[in-house]
Amino acid sequence: MPITLEILTKEDCCLCDDAKIIVDRVLEDYPARLIITDIESDDALFEQYKERIPVLKINDEEHFVFKVHEITLRKKLDKILKERT
Repeated sequence: MPITLEILTKEDCCLCDDAKIIVDRVLEDYPARLIITDIESDDALFEQYKERIPVLKINDEEHFVFKVHEITLRKKLDKILKERT
């Protein structure tokens, strides 16, 4: 069962672009799939997150807000994989 990473984003968000770059780099090494969700396409999501983006969710749980740290993300994914074995 792959790990699901979801980035909550919106247009013209430089922090979101940075998060995508880091996540894309990490995805090469893990059995994970990426979902990009534009909060502006859903009124409820926009109300909930507005300027609190990007948010990176791992398996539907928030793990990073504003900035994704590559080393920390790798440690979190390693832990999930270890727990599954």
